[in-house]
Amino acid sequence: MASTALGGIAYLADYAIGASIAMSYGFTNAVASVLAAAVVIFLTGIPIARACAANGVDMDLLTRGSGFGYFGSTLTSVIYASFTFIFFATEGSIMAQAFQRALHIPLPVGYLITTLIVIPIVFKGMSWISKMQVWTQPVWIAGLVLPFLILAVTDPSAYSRFTHFGGAPDGPGSGFDLYGFGMGAGVALSLIAQIGEQADYLRFMPQKTAENKRRWNLAVTAAGPGWVIIGAIKQLGGALLAFAALKTVGASAALQPIDQILHALRPWFGTAALPLAAFFVIVSQVKINSTNAYSGSLSWSNFFSRITHRHPGRVWYIFLNLGISLVLMEADMFSALGTLLGFYSNVAIAWIGAVVADLVINKPLGLSPKYIEFKRAYLHPVNPAGFGAMLVASVVSLVAFFGAFGDYGEAFSPFIALALAMALSPLIAWATKGKYYLARPNPDAHAPTSGTTETRTCAVCELDYEIPDTADCPFHDGTVCSLCCSLDAECHDACTKGAAGGPVLLGMPGTRG
Repeated sequence: MASTALGGIAYLADYAIGASIAMSYGFTNAVASVLAAAVVIFLTGIPIARACAANGVDMDLLTRGSGFGYFGSTLTSVIYASFTFIFFATEGSIMAQAFQRALHIPLPVGYLITTLIVIPIVFKGMSWISKMQVWTQPVWIAGLVLPFLILAVTDPSAYSRFTHFGGAPDGPGSGFDLYGFGMGAGVALSLIAQIGEQADYLRFMPQKTAENKRRWNLAVTAAGPGWVIIGAIKQLGGALLAFAALKTVGASAALQPIDQILHALRPWFGTAALPLAAFFVIVSQVKINSTNAYSGSLSWSNFFSRITHRHPGRVWYIFLNLGISLVLMEADMFSALGTLLGFYSNVAIAWIGAVVADLVINKPLGLSPKYIEFKRAYLHPVNPAGFGAMLVASVVSLVAFFGAFGDYGEAFSPFIALALAMALSPLIAWATKGKYYLARPNPDAHAPTSGTTETRTCAVCELDYEIPDTADCPFHDGTVCSLCCSLDAECHDACTKGAAGGPVLLGMPGTRG
C-alpha cells in the first residue's frame, strides 16, 4: 500500500512549478524556496501520516477529531476537494499539451480526453488504482531519470550554468532575494495538501506491531511526508530542464513539461523523442489524476452527505469533480498557475497548521482528547480550537497576500498562515478548556482501531461493523454505524444535545468470521 501511495506523486506539475519559480526568481531563490517549502511540508506531514495510518482514518476524519468538529470539517472537505480539482486541471493541462505536440489534437479536445481517460480506472476504486500504480511504476521511473541522464552526457555544463541563472526574461538575478524567496516558497507550499491524498492510501496500512514496527515506521514516513523529497527533486529538475530548453523553445514553452522532456531526449532519440516524451507524460498524468479524481470524489461525498444526509455513492461525485476540473482547463488556468497556487496555499496551510497543532501540541498537553474522535454522535458541530484557528489564519494571510501588509507581507503570507494557525489552536483550546472537542464521552474511546474481530450490528442498516466504526444511539435505542449516523436527518442530534436520557443498550459484541 505504501508503494501505491508513492505512485500517487507521479505528477509532472512539479516540473512546471519548479520551472515557473526559477524563471521568475532565478536559481538561488528557486533552490532556497523549494527546499524551505519541502522542510515545512515534511515536518507537518509526519504527525498527520502517522495518525491516519495508526487510526485507519482519512484526512477528513482526522480533521473532525483534531479541533474542527463535525460540521467544521465540512469546509475543509471543500478545501481538499479544491486541491484535487485544481491539480487535476493542472495535470490534465500538461497531458493535453502532450496530446497537442504528439498528435496535433487541439487543446480544448485534449482537455476533454484527459478528463474522460481516468473514469474507468476511478470507477473501479482503490483496487484498480493500486494495480495501475504498480504496473506503471517502471515506466515512470525510467522516464523520470532518462532526461537528466541524457542531459548530463550531452550537455554536462548545463548543470553548472544553471547555478548562475537569474530568471527569464527579466529575472532578479542569480543572487538571493528575500521577496523572490517568499513568493517562490508560497507557490511550492500549495502542495502541502498532498498529504491528504497520501492519507487516502495510508489509512489502509496494516496494524503496527512489535514485529513490523521498524518497517511500518519507514513505510509511513516514506509514503506520507516522504513524497515531498521526491517532489522537491522534481521541482528543481523541472527548473533545470526548463533552463536547458529555454534558448531552443522560448520562455513560454519551457514551462511545459512535454517541451522540457522532449528537448532533453532529442540528442539520443531524434524523431522518436516526441512519442517517447508524450508517452511518459501521459502515463505520469494518468497515475496522478486517477488519485486526484478518487480523492476528490471522497471529499465531495463527505461534504454532501453531511449537508444533505444522503449518500448516493462516491462514483456520482467523480463527475462533479471532473466537471469542475474540465471547466478550469478550458478556462486556461495553466497560464495563471503561479498566482492560483500562491492564493490556494494560504488557505491550505492554515488548515494543515491547525490540524498539526492539535496533534503535536494540544493532545500531548491534555488540551484535547488523546484519541481521534470522528463520529457525529460524539462531536460538537463546530470546534473553535481548530476551525477558528484556521479561519483567522486564512483571513489574515489572504489579506497579506493581496498586499495589505506590503510586498513582504504578500510574499510570506503562507508562513503567516502557518504561524497563526499553530499558535491559535492551542490558545483557543486552552481558553475554552477543550470543552468543544467532545459533546459527550465515547464509552468505546479506547477500543482498538484495527486488528480486532469484535463487531456490533447497526440498528439501522443491520450490518456488522467493527466497534470503532459504531456509536451508541439513544434515538434508535441501540448501536448505529458511523455512516448511518451521518445520514440520519430525523434525530436532530438528540444524543449531543441532552435530549435523551438513560443508558443505551448496545448489545453484546459479535465476531467477524
